[in-house]
Amino acid sequence: MTMRTLGLLTLAAGLFYGGLLQAAQIESVRLWRAPDNTRLVFDLTGPAEHKLFTLSNPERIVIDIAGTRFEASTSGLDLENTPLTGVRSAPRDNELRVVLDLSREVKPKSFSLPPNQQYGHRLVIDLYDSEPRSALPTTAEPSAAPLPQTPTRSVTEAGQRDIIVALDAGHGGEDPGAIGHNKALEKDVVLAIAKETKKLIDAEPGFKAVLVRTGDYFIPLRKRTEIARKHNADLFVSIHADAFTRASAFGASVYALSDRGATSETARLLADRENRSDLIGGVGGVSLDNKDQILASVLLDLSMTATLSASLDVGQQVLSSIGKLTPLHKRRVEQAGFMVLKSPDIPSILVETGFISNPGESRKLVTRSHQQGLARAMHSGIRSYFHRNPPPGTRIAALKSNGQLAQGPREHTVTRGDTLSMIATRYEVSLASLRQANGLGNDQIRVGQVLKVPAGNMLVKNDP
Repeated sequence: MTMRTLGLLTLAAGLFYGGLLQAAQIESVRLWRAPDNTRLVFDLTGPAEHKLFTLSNPERIVIDIAGTRFEASTSGLDLENTPLTGVRSAPRDNELRVVLDLSREVKPKSFSLPPNQQYGHRLVIDLYDSEPRSALPTTAEPSAAPLPQTPTRSVTEAGQRDIIVALDAGHGGEDPGAIGHNKALEKDVVLAIAKETKKLIDAEPGFKAVLVRTGDYFIPLRKRTEIARKHNADLFVSIHADAFTRASAFGASVYALSDRGATSETARLLADRENRSDLIGGVGGVSLDNKDQILASVLLDLSMTATLSASLDVGQQVLSSIGKLTPLHKRRVEQAGFMVLKSPDIPSILVETGFISNPGESRKLVTRSHQQGLARAMHSGIRSYFHRNPPPGTRIAALKSNGQLAQGPREHTVTRGDTLSMIATRYEVSLASLRQANGLGNDQIRVGQVLKVPAGNMLVKNDP
């Protein structure tokens, strides 16, 4: 053997063993259950190619991952209420074979994700139920009883329906959103706020709220608006907690869709011939099916214009209400091309409840008292908007047209410059009744104090 041949063999051996040393490892495995699917995420130390196929009798999914070692523990995975009964692995040639044992047939989908700010390389396995319980989450947690198959449209005995508000808690599952002080997670904070808001809306006569995300799992952005539409929502509210590179940034804000975002979405929807049959079905019942391109464009443009106008209106009501509780980042509704706001038939707003990247705001956002305060503020703004602009056919619209929309009990958070007399005048109640409702012996109040405002004797007048 020549020295040159020996050198080449040594180099080849070095490359082979070096490749083994540099093989990707599966460091951890994470699992989430959603109402209609289960997501399994493998965290890898590097990129790796994979192949997936299914086997029956018994049901299994096999994933072959090239050049990878399994170094994770799966003993802590909560498999309850999922189709998974076990996860096992074994080396096979130059591959790693992972087998998912199943209790029932599922429809798998797999894809790789590159590193981001929170995670490294990931292999995602989505297991979609072959017979989904429902694609429409309700207030039940994913581990609860099967979800209802019919859209939400509560109707009173007189045939008048409730106003439906879809509350969308941002992020979820392997997407934690922004990470704040003491590792506060945006996905947890906003879900808690959404649940508190739902309680208040459900307690309001003539209103009903639905949660788009009921637990800790991920929902794609477009599916969030689809869920709201299937519930026949009159308003879509996406709840988030902002983050910025400077920890000093602070304040809540409200967004509606930008004009440019509306224009681009109109073009996309008109081009999407496969799904254009009921694009405007949520509010007006107008279908784009069997319409020529020009008429469809006009109808969709009118719908987007009306929806955007309503979004800005309700957004300002919510922003003003939040401003009584916490500092605002901007005092007017901002506009941006957020994907979750691009619904042509549902007024939609995105509420940034504060900067979770700001240590002071982060400490407040994780407290139940502040979450409840934000919920009260959002409820108040939503209620005020719909009392002025009730959708036709709703109980609130009937009460307003009959002059029977009485002022119900409310709450007012005292801000700088408020006096008890001014508050009584604003809500059209007597000073004595305001004192009595709050057990006050005098007219002294303090900033941040929450006052109960008794029901007024006057009816809300129809808008001119």
